[in-house]
Amino acid sequence: MTETHIDAPPNTETEPRGDLCIRTLAMPADTNANGDIFGGWLLSQMDIGGGVFASKIAKSRTVTVAIEAMNFRKAVYVGDLVSVYANLVRVGRTSMTVHLEAWVVRRKELQSILVTDGNFTYVSIDDNGRPQPVKAFSSEVETGSR
Repeated sequence: MTETHIDAPPNTETEPRGDLCIRTLAMPADTNANGDIFGGWLLSQMDIGGGVFASKIAKSRTVTVAIEAMNFRKAVYVGDLVSVYANLVRVGRTSMTVHLEAWVVRRKELQSILVTDGNFTYVSIDDNGRPQPVKAFSSEVETGSR
């Protein structure tokens, strides 16, 4: 299987990298028993943003098949503005790996803070839910020109 690797620059943790995919406000209904934003809620926001990005790259429906290397760096609090950014890491024949970063801006602050990042793998699917070649790169991958 031929894959296309795209090198992403190392994260300096001072500013977001990649395409902004989603922005939302952390609300009280999204908290865990400690009153902090539930990690599962944040993970789902990242998956939504990554899915939007992956579908744009694949020019088709995509499904999440793996989540790896998740780093929960800092807590997210009620009232934080959460933004998810995406970078394309790898493109295979039917799949792609996307590095996602979740950044927050806390109330009364201007500086963005990296709170979570990880790699999500998505597969391009057809209308019947079967894997299909990633359209954006399929001719380049099949011919080996990329």
